[in-house]
Amino acid sequence: MPRFQAVLFDFFGTLTRPVQRGPGHRITARLLGCPTETFVELLDRTFYERAGGRFGSAEATLRWLCEQAGVRPTEEALHAAAAARLDAVRTDTRLRDEAVPTLRALRERGVRTGVISDCTHELPVFLPELAVAPLLDVRIYSVQVGRCKPDAALYLAACARLGLRPEDCLYVGDGGSQELTGAQRAGLSAARLATPDLVDHLVFNVDTAWTGRELGTLGEVIELVESAGAGRRQRMPAGRAAPVTVR
Repeated sequence: MPRFQAVLFDFFGTLTRPVQRGPGHRITARLLGCPTETFVELLDRTFYERAGGRFGSAEATLRWLCEQAGVRPTEEALHAAAAARLDAVRTDTRLRDEAVPTLRALRERGVRTGVISDCTHELPVFLPELAVAPLLDVRIYSVQVGRCKPDAALYLAACARLGLRPEDCLYVGDGGSQELTGAQRAGLSAARLATPDLVDHLVFNVDTAWTGRELGTLGEVIELVESAGAGRRQRMPAGRAAPVTVR
């Protein structure tokens, strides 16, 4: 049996290429009657409040943002802007070439997979359309849980849905939202994806103090899982669990 029975992934920047805001966000701002610079500044400043679902639905969240900017769009404009923002986030999301092969390889080895994402309302809508969707056993969205990483509730919710102990799970992420130290505090092992392209990734509250395991490519997760499993078989008699921790 593998040392890790599941690998849980961050989504943006981990299973996807680095995220950068494209022109779709200017369209959303224009529909709302809000200056683009003001809209983007509000998006950045309020990410965790929005990702925690604090303001309600997607349209209610946009209405709240407009109130902060001092603009009052019509209900029709809010509806159109919510649709435009969904399209913008979907367009800005591009899976890594390694994402599907890595998830498939894990499942072929009997390792379950999942996503834990700090996200707003858009990701739960379009993730089911992506090629990774059939390869994920569990999906945890902060906007639905009402909490953001590094809150232990997100990691423990994933473990509970899988029916696994935290120590049976490996968490892999780019390090945003203090997610790696958060995973460790929740009892999981953790590894940071450190691909060169992440220098251009839109990310908040990075785990700058992380000194643990780093992966140069997403595919190295397979090697990590296999080496951990081999270490268990070599060091431990049958029927006993090995105290392997990824650092």
